[in-house]
Amino acid sequence: MPGSGGGVVDPVNPVPDLVVSGRRLVTPQGVRAGHVLVRGGRITAVTETDTAPAAVERLDAGDHYVLPGLIDSHVHFRTPGLTHKEDWEHGGRAAVRGGVTTVMDMPNTVPPTLDPEAVLAKARTVAGSSLVDMRFHIGLDPARPELLAALDPSVATSAKVFMAGHHTAPTVVRDPATLEKAFAAAAEGGVQLVLHAEDDGLFALLDAWWGEPGSYLDYERHRPRTGGIVAVAKVVELVRRYGTRAHILHLSSAEEADLVCAAQAAGHPVTFEVTGHHLSFTDRDTRRMGARTRLSPSIRGQADQDRLWSALVNGQLSTLGSDHAPHTVAEKTQAVAASPPGLPGVQELAVAVWTGMRRRWPQEDPDIAVARLVRHLSATPAELFRLPGKGRIAEGADADLVVFAPDTPWILSARDVESKCGWSAYEGWTFTGRVERTLRAGRTVWDAASGSFGTYDGRLLTAADRVETTDGAASAAREG
Repeated sequence: MPGSGGGVVDPVNPVPDLVVSGRRLVTPQGVRAGHVLVRGGRITAVTETDTAPAAVERLDAGDHYVLPGLIDSHVHFRTPGLTHKEDWEHGGRAAVRGGVTTVMDMPNTVPPTLDPEAVLAKARTVAGSSLVDMRFHIGLDPARPELLAALDPSVATSAKVFMAGHHTAPTVVRDPATLEKAFAAAAEGGVQLVLHAEDDGLFALLDAWWGEPGSYLDYERHRPRTGGIVAVAKVVELVRRYGTRAHILHLSSAEEADLVCAAQAAGHPVTFEVTGHHLSFTDRDTRRMGARTRLSPSIRGQADQDRLWSALVNGQLSTLGSDHAPHTVAEKTQAVAASPPGLPGVQELAVAVWTGMRRRWPQEDPDIAVARLVRHLSATPAELFRLPGKGRIAEGADADLVVFAPDTPWILSARDVESKCGWSAYEGWTFTGRVERTLRAGRTVWDAASGSFGTYDGRLLTAADRVETTDGAASAAREG
């Protein structure tokens, strides 16, 4: 079996147990023809010539792209405590069907993961049920911000901060002094903050004046862009003061993008994510689709969406994320004020962004477009969140690979949805591009031809589970 790693190994020229060949390998050096040699779940070489013995298993991708496994650094797989909405088996299926082999899960579960013990308990809970490798964002506990100053990177390297509340947010930071303490502690501990950056106080002020939204026609007015602009300005000021690394999640407006880009130009370590749904939908869709696209932050107008696409094509954003946040149909069809924000999206993320790029810029060389997709869905998140062995097709990296048919049209139906919630805001969409096969650690975890999944043995990643040698090859210092 590929990835088994059995037999006698020549330490200089190890015999691979799998060769993945194709004319369009997406490597750090560009798109090229070649062969990816895999042994024991790792890439041992990327070569122009296939020199492996004839008996070695082979996978020929032909003219399809071979991508590094994609990384979704923003998912809510709802375990523990909310598994009626989603669980790791269904979330992992959705991920690998969308080409995602590594996820980073958020802390707003029941109970929330607010300390290292809770993070490790969650890892034990999901062990044996995950098709994907994983890392967990720890949650900031407003009562104990000092925990971030001594956070063990083998447990977590990033901390989620909710600056505004919603239905599943367990710990909202409303006190400016506590937020400042969190930035100071994160800077001391070298922790990457990831932030839901909207201003809860501003929203409370508006709610006291207007009351609760009565329809989706005025939902965006109750959660306006000013909430994000005010919060992002606060984040930028705290980054300037403490030097903390801060990553703004699901950035939604043109003004927020401009603020972060200006801070970056001034040399401050602040970055941002854009979600697939903010690139795919506008407030007109929310008026038409209602609960399916009720989100937090809200979906904005066409001009905002255009600015986010500009941030993608110009390389200003750092990561693309799904904010995969499933709710049941029963929950979503409550009264407007009670309907929780969020939608499933890990399965749709890569193909939605790819489809959008091909439609907006049809004359662009697809090799340039696919390199952009890989940069923001593989390489940059691997670097930003210190994910060892991930994000690239290169010697020493994990053999996480995706065979992607870039021109295949297909229509998403409810039958295709792997998320436990059973619905998608993209139902009826005609996508361009389809994931034909996903491999994690050299083994197939999704095969579109047979409709089958692989083994549920995804592992917990740590920031220190590899030692990189001087020639770039990774030694086997990781946890199993």
